[in-house]
Amino acid sequence: MAESTTISNTENLMKYMKLDQKDAVLAEYIWIDGSNGVRTKTKTLKKAVKDYKELPEWNFDGSSTGQAPGDNSDVYIRPVAIFPDPFRGGDNILVMTETWDPDGTPNKFNYRHECERLMEANAKHEPWFGLEQEYTILGPDGWPYGWPKGGYPAPQGPYYCGVGTGKVFCRDIVEAHYKACLYAGIQISGINAEVMPSQWEYQVGPCEGIALGDHLWMSRYILYRVAEEFGAKITIDPKPIKGDWNGTGLHTNMSTAEMRKDGGMKAIEDACKKLGERNEEHILVYGEGNAERMTGEHETASIDKFSYGVANRGASIRIPRQCAKEGKGYFEDRRPASNGDPYRITGILMETIFGFEDGVDLSKAEK
Repeated sequence: MAESTTISNTENLMKYMKLDQKDAVLAEYIWIDGSNGVRTKTKTLKKAVKDYKELPEWNFDGSSTGQAPGDNSDVYIRPVAIFPDPFRGGDNILVMTETWDPDGTPNKFNYRHECERLMEANAKHEPWFGLEQEYTILGPDGWPYGWPKGGYPAPQGPYYCGVGTGKVFCRDIVEAHYKACLYAGIQISGINAEVMPSQWEYQVGPCEGIALGDHLWMSRYILYRVAEEFGAKITIDPKPIKGDWNGTGLHTNMSTAEMRKDGGMKAIEDACKKLGERNEEHILVYGEGNAERMTGEHETASIDKFSYGVANRGASIRIPRQCAKEGKGYFEDRRPASNGDPYRITGILMETIFGFEDGVDLSKAEK
């Protein structure tokens, strides 16, 4: 694997990991910070828990995460979901949380709260989501793993879903992440090597409503932790390498009860028309740096031009051919960047298709 400055000795670590915890449980509280990253801290519990509602609220220094000023720095984290911990095993857990300010209002980077309100208001539509998380594996020097130092590999072509040395890189990280997600109960549905070497994708879903965002964010945390152990870096920059190389996206598949029933193609087309009317608003919350990716080339649409079509990977919205043939199913929004926030993405889709909710506006680039 990559040459790393991280000091880690697995054999030494394991003798400590096997020590008896004396019925204590370690809960890893995870939250989204002010720069669209993840932060964590660990709390010792006296007993195992089965539901996130059994867990206490906690807090952290928001001035160190870009979420609060230094003179009023406390930000509170409220548990919203739990997952088995694939790193510590046993009864230990990973805890997804929301961030809240001392006055009892959601922190300005808490997009989950607004997304959940939209999901609950439109629960009768039974929205299902499946997101395709693309990412690139880098060495400690910040260059794609397996690429010549300061140089480039052969042009794109043999790498997508490739097999064999020289065609795929860091499969061990990918496989470890896959198994860790399955252990944690993440609804991970598949993996594949992508078009650019050292670029990979995994899929999360289908999940209903707010669960998709919880599972996607937790899967990112697990990916970062796995890569950390292998001495590699993960980037979800939508255009990590300039030039004639594919960018990375977060293609978002959506289906509702109306779309899944016979004749559902009309609901799909109606949704596409509504999405076309708010292209600019969606682009604002679909991730940073997306203009470098959405150029109309490399299987993308132009960022300022909306389009939809059957089996068209150069369109903003792709309707799978099988769905068109059956007259029902789902659509794929190909605009979101790989660093997009799944709460904002799924939330604004609900907002655009089903209407606004009082006090909620997910189309704002910043609160």
